Amino acid sequence: MTADAQRKRAVGHILLLVAGLLVLTAISAGSVHLVNKAREDARSVLRTLEVENQISLIQLQLRRAESAQRGYLATLRPDFQSDFEQATSELGPALTRLSHLISDNPVQRKLINEMMPLYEQRLEEFRTTIELARSQRLNDAAKLVREGIGRDTMKHIDDLAVRMRTEEDRLFVERTTNADRSQTLAASITGIGSGLVVVLAGIAIFLVRRSSRARDLADAKLRDSHLTLEATIDERTADLREANDEIQRFAYIVSHDLRSPLVNIMGFTSELEELRGDIFKRIASLSRAQSAAPAAPENATDTAEPELEGSDKQLSEDFAEALGFIKSSIGKMDRLISAILNLTREGRREFEPVWINTKELIEAIVTTVAHQAAEAQAEIRIDTLPNIVSDRLALEQIFSNLIDNALKYLKTGVPGEITVRGRTKLGFAIFEISDNGRGIDPKDHQRIFELFRRAGTQDKPGQGIGLAHVRALVRRLGGTMSVASELNQGSTFTITLPINWSANRNTRT
Repeated sequence: MTADAQRKRAVGHILLLVAGLLVLTAISAGSVHLVNKAREDARSVLRTLEVENQISLIQLQLRRAESAQRGYLATLRPDFQSDFEQATSELGPALTRLSHLISDNPVQRKLINEMMPLYEQRLEEFRTTIELARSQRLNDAAKLVREGIGRDTMKHIDDLAVRMRTEEDRLFVERTTNADRSQTLAASITGIGSGLVVVLAGIAIFLVRRSSRARDLADAKLRDSHLTLEATIDERTADLREANDEIQRFAYIVSHDLRSPLVNIMGFTSELEELRGDIFKRIASLSRAQSAAPAAPENATDTAEPELEGSDKQLSEDFAEALGFIKSSIGKMDRLISAILNLTREGRREFEPVWINTKELIEAIVTTVAHQAAEAQAEIRIDTLPNIVSDRLALEQIFSNLIDNALKYLKTGVPGEITVRGRTKLGFAIFEISDNGRGIDPKDHQRIFELFRRAGTQDKPGQGIGLAHVRALVRRLGGTMSVASELNQGSTFTITLPINWSANRNTRT
């Protein structure tokens, strides 16, 4: 699958997830709103029923008060008076409760305002007749009852109550309809939302299954590629090892074969240097014979430098200088050949992992360079170092080379300070060799690790092999090597090696 297809698939999955979240959010919000509305409609229906109950209660209490009043007028028994007092006491809170329930309805509020004075009038009539009866004025009480004023008031109250019930019935039908509509709408939204969720879930399952098939196919391809890659790596590794062995054999043969003609050149150069004396003695004698100069003294030896003049003297000096250049080049080439032979021998050596007390090993190296450190007025400080399992000879060569370089490239006239310190991290030992020497230009940090390449002022002997050899050894030991340095700011070489190096890591680089 291409990267573009993967991006499109990822975008599709994200859009599907967003759509699902939006649907769920909409369903949740709609459901909450409709549930609240249904709850409000249900409360409205209950309030309508409660209003009708309060109207019935008020009429009942009023009828009860009327019955108690007539009973008292007929019998003058105190229990009827008690019933009247209880009915009137309960009638007040019922009227207050009814007024509160219909406070948001202007129609009902108008009717209750019209009804309240009638209730007060009717109750006042009841109290008046009861007081007349208690005063033994029964005829006046009966006359007041027979006038029928109370019946008209009661009829008016009943009419108002009927009108209030009619209004509440209308509200009941309206509110019940609204409640049913809210419930139906909630059920519809829930059903539609559930359907959408099922559809999205189906799409998600389809995409997941398709992704799983694609992943399985990619895993199969990856396994095949891995097997092919392993086979390719093994083949390339074998080729590289064979090529490396061939290069080492070639380097050894070339170095060995170069030494033979080099020895011949050195021999013929020595003979040429001996012939130089004979040649220029002959030239000197011929020059004296032509100029009638006195012969050489009898006590002159064959090795004495002939006395030459003019162009003959200049020729002798040029000849000697040329021989000096030849001998110097021969010496340099001999050292390079020796270094190449040492590298090839080291490359063929099998490493042997042993437990090494690193501090003791470096202290022994410092002891061997103590005289050189004293001449350079340098102090070598060894901090706490971790012990490791590795090849002892390789470690000796690594640290010997680095400490020797630190001493070699100190700044003139400045007391040298060289520090060797170490620590462990994640199964590796990290060693740092720091100095306050002349430093290395950052652009030459990689150059110094190349074979036969040197950086900075070339005022110290060397062939440019040491650091290249050190890095090769570090790599063979399964580690890494780096440098941090600035000109005139000193250098810090960092070496990272496995704490427990095993023999199966002994591969040739």
